[in-house]
Amino acid sequence: MGFGAPRDSECPPSEEVLTAAGPALCGRVRRALVFAPDAIGCVQTRRFSGLRESILANAPHVLPMRAAFPPKTPVCFAGMFTGAGPGVHGIRRYEKPVLACDTLFDALVRAGGRAAIVAVEDSSIDMIFRGRDVDYLSEPDDGSVLGCALDLIGRDGHDLVVAYQQAYDDLLHRADPFGTEALTALEGHVRAFALLSESVRKHWAGHPRVSVFAPDHGAHLDAGSGMGDHGLDIPDDMEVEHFWDLDPAAALRAAT
Repeated sequence: MGFGAPRDSECPPSEEVLTAAGPALCGRVRRALVFAPDAIGCVQTRRFSGLRESILANAPHVLPMRAAFPPKTPVCFAGMFTGAGPGVHGIRRYEKPVLACDTLFDALVRAGGRAAIVAVEDSSIDMIFRGRDVDYLSEPDDGSVLGCALDLIGRDGHDLVVAYQQAYDDLLHRADPFGTEALTALEGHVRAFALLSESVRKHWAGHPRVSVFAPDHGAHLDAGSGMGDHGLDIPDDMEVEHFWDLDPAAALRAAT
């Protein structure tokens, strides 16, 4: 997007993403969507292969990732939007303080950009990035998050829209994370991303743009309780994939 990383970032830019974007997009992106569903790791998308194919239909460039440890939602999102580890951003367990360190949102605002965070009210991502010149839209549920994010994309007034949903994570803590109800929740997140992607292609057609399906961590079945959980250093919790829609042709069309 043409501005520097957050000041506290410990991570270099992803060469895989930059290569896929190419010179038509690198440094020239003017609109970005980050869809951040909770707890959709590789174990989920491998177990239900149709989910992965549906995500790929809208974001075909895959970046293997490892969640921050411990794989708890605020720890992971703090890392994702700062580029820093828990020792720097300060969140080491499930807690939701407002981050004092520099974030992607701060870097965007310094560059003259406008960001919106659309999230379920009182969720981690709704709370830990407060206190910045960002539009915070706290919604009662996932459906309202989707509707609000679609509205923002349609209005085309933000450079960055982050949308967070949590239905699957809510369910896995009280049921089998690989059962029928869980699959229904997962499918809801994938459909939401498809609708958001469609809206991006329609309403942001005049801008060089990217969209990302970016979950925070995975989850496992706890044999003792028969319910889901996350927080361990195991592949089910730690292995995730981020899916990118990088369309250099869109940048060239926007330029003409």
